[in-house]
Amino acid sequence: MAHIVIVGAGLGGLPMAYEMKALARAEDRITVVANNGRFHFTPSNPWVAVNWRKRDDIELEIAPLLAKKKIEFVQQAVTQVHASDNSLTLADGSSLEYDILVIATGPQLAFDEIPGLGPEGFTQSICHVDHAVTAEANWQAFVNDPGPIVVGAVQGASCFGPAYEFARIMETDLRKRKLRDRVPMTFVTSEPYIGHLGLGGVGDSKGMIESMFRDRHIKWICNAKVDKVEDGTMFVTEHDDEGKPKRQHELPFKYSMMLPAFRGIDAVRGVEGLVNPRGFVLIDEFQRNPRYPNIYGIGVCVAIPPVEATPVPTGVPKTGYMIESMVTATAKNIRAVLDGEQPVERATWNAVCLADFGDTGAAFVALPQIPPRNVNWYSEGRWVHLAKVGFEKYFLRKMKKGTTEPIYEKIVLDALGIMKLKNR
Repeated sequence: MAHIVIVGAGLGGLPMAYEMKALARAEDRITVVANNGRFHFTPSNPWVAVNWRKRDDIELEIAPLLAKKKIEFVQQAVTQVHASDNSLTLADGSSLEYDILVIATGPQLAFDEIPGLGPEGFTQSICHVDHAVTAEANWQAFVNDPGPIVVGAVQGASCFGPAYEFARIMETDLRKRKLRDRVPMTFVTSEPYIGHLGLGGVGDSKGMIESMFRDRHIKWICNAKVDKVEDGTMFVTEHDDEGKPKRQHELPFKYSMMLPAFRGIDAVRGVEGLVNPRGFVLIDEFQRNPRYPNIYGIGVCVAIPPVEATPVPTGVPKTGYMIESMVTATAKNIRAVLDGEQPVERATWNAVCLADFGDTGAAFVALPQIPPRNVNWYSEGRWVHLAKVGFEKYFLRKMKKGTTEPIYEKIVLDALGIMKLKNR
């Protein structure tokens, strides 16, 4: 019997538990450890932040879902991973031993790297549903006394899509309230150009998003470093293409949402051979850590190098379908190891993304996500908004049912040439 422990129960951890349970041997034991007892569908956080969703609409109670699959659940934070001893220390001081460990924690949000950034400072966040609820309360106060908005992503950020989503969702909500004419909007980003997305662009994302911003009267500043944030003012240094400072901006705001940089959680940071200097889990092509081959990493917590050098540091996003491909490869590779075989499955890291803009949206397909690509496609239209609404409900239903890829989903994606695993 093997004890397989999965740390994290989010967009990577919960599907990982389901797939691993389906592939594990009857005698194997699976335990999920998470510091939160509720799963929430992170892509819907921008809707929560403008009161288009309530948090209860996008949350599920984890324990009953796992119990139905006979998967153990420990609601505790992990305070330390002891990779050499195959054990975890939990927040209550207890220890949990494992034979195989899957780290699927997501990131730690590095608000503290910039003075005044984040919900404890002067900007809002949509990275966690708790933050989105706080952002919504501040949004209601804002629409009663509107003024300038500054929105975007700071230096070192690796998740740019939600910033574009939230900029347009706010803009749409303001138009519906007949307040748009009272709200100047500025998009501030570390990307070298609008639509870079940490991916070197996807299709004509640059041209399409620039056109959209011009049409919606949203100004932008690229190659930007946020130096500090004070109450009502953001201090930004704009850089040239060589990374040299070229202009200082003092941007007034009444409301601001800035995505932070990510780093690994405290429990793994500093574990030599397990993580890089930012605390992201090092993995090989089979999702395994090279030094500790019984430890696997999936999702936002894994280390992926930037797709290219940029004047201001940008990271690579780990998008939903990319994470799903990591999950499938990891589950199959663990089963191979349990059977005494070598892992052979490699995730495609294909990206299929839907970005909602309130009344319309943008979709991109990058196969694979990291260039060069076999498919590089981008489109915009109201259908994307409707598709994301449908996908939210579909994904939550999958998590309720404990299935990660119903047969009809596999048939459709296979027909489109979108695969989770690389050909051997």
